[in-house]
Amino acid sequence: MPDDERPRERLDRLGPQALKTEELLAILLRTGTTRDDVLVIAQRLLRDHGGVRGLGAADLPTLASTHGVGHAKATTIAAAFELGRRLRLDGGDDRPQVTTPEHIAALLHDEMQPLQQEEMRLVILDTKNRVLATPTLYRGTISSAPGRLAEVYRDAIRRNAAHMAMAHNHPSGDPTPSDEDRHFTRALADAGKVVGVPLLDHVVVARAGFRSVDA
Repeated sequence: MPDDERPRERLDRLGPQALKTEELLAILLRTGTTRDDVLVIAQRLLRDHGGVRGLGAADLPTLASTHGVGHAKATTIAAAFELGRRLRLDGGDDRPQVTTPEHIAALLHDEMQPLQQEEMRLVILDTKNRVLATPTLYRGTISSAPGRLAEVYRDAIRRNAAHMAMAHNHPSGDPTPSDEDRHFTRALADAGKVVGVPLLDHVVVARAGFRSVDA
């Protein structure tokens, strides 16, 4: 890429607000590898963690295990997110609050409805139902999801969730929940009662809108 299009030079010229998230992350990473450009590594990190909020909730070993990152770059990322958290504490908390299916849809619909493959997102919430993270749990069909209940709650507990919600997309464009959607939601809600992380709701998003899954 031309020198003047590199993230650091673009920041110098245009200011940080003009850069994409992956460009800001690439500046923190500084260098790539012989196989991957630093922007490719930044994009992979964001994709694997479901965006910047999920990346900020990842622990050091998880960050460091990504190809091209390693321990030193992982600590830089963790330090940057911690500074952001402290700034937020100083200036109030503007994280979205999720209490209804409409809130879940507003949070994830625009991002998920164009996807061509079924994908499930976990919405991790604190004691005031503010969003802590929205990691991607799996890509595939809902029929494979029941075997992932332990994975769902392991992630929620690791991130100190007080409540949680779920969302998945229907690439067909029709948000009507299937019988499998309902069975999985019922199992998820039952498991949540056992581990003490209640399921707020499970929403199906699609081009035609969204529907809450009635467990």
